[in-house]
Amino acid sequence: VLAAWQRPYLNIFKHFRVEEWKRSAKEGDVAALTDTRLKGTIYRIRGSNPASSYLQLPRAGTQSLGLTGRYLYLLFRPLPRKHFLVHLDVTTEENQVVRISFSNLFKEFKSTATWLQFPFVCGAASEGTARRGAPGAAPADVRWTCLVLDLPSILALYLSRRYSHLRGVKLCCNLLVRNLCTSDLLFEPGVTLAEARLGDLSSRGAAPMPRELAFPVPKGEKWHNLYDYIRY
Repeated sequence: VLAAWQRPYLNIFKHFRVEEWKRSAKEGDVAALTDTRLKGTIYRIRGSNPASSYLQLPRAGTQSLGLTGRYLYLLFRPLPRKHFLVHLDVTTEENQVVRISFSNLFKEFKSTATWLQFPFVCGAASEGTARRGAPGAAPADVRWTCLVLDLPSILALYLSRRYSHLRGVKLCCNLLVRNLCTSDLLFEPGVTLAEARLGDLSSRGAAPMPRELAFPVPKGEKWHNLYDYIRY
């Protein structure tokens, strides 16, 4: 059961005050920028190799975030024509640490008892070659993406393990990050509160995106025409 302070969702960057760099660490070319389109601060992580530039939570590898929400949301955009890498360290009920990695560097899915590697195919505004399912450098017009990971299901499916909590996150180059969040709720992007009530989202265990996690949608536009939503 989610601890009270993690309900209904936990805005990780806000809660751990990423911008102060006391409980988070950065290495290499990591910059906080203001994004006018997204109306807020984003973090840009650039570098020639993933080990040299990254943003890490918590600061020390010996600590744990201790976040128990079922879903992890990552709002990010791969840098065009580059490769990126994301590591998530999760702890099982048997106290085993498993690393879940996503990258457009990986050609195929690989797994060991302690490491799951998922190839990530970047979506593009022009649904051309990128969509045929070949990983590789992000396309020039790669979009902001809401990546949703069902952590207990991933562990159960690939390793037959029971999920306990999210221990740490390491966002390596090359990407822009808007936010990270955990929750037991499945947020549906592009749905307003009124639409959610009409469509009875709650009966499916879903909810509209909280405002602080939502990508802005200009009047007359549709969310799914502007952004990508990927669920694992």
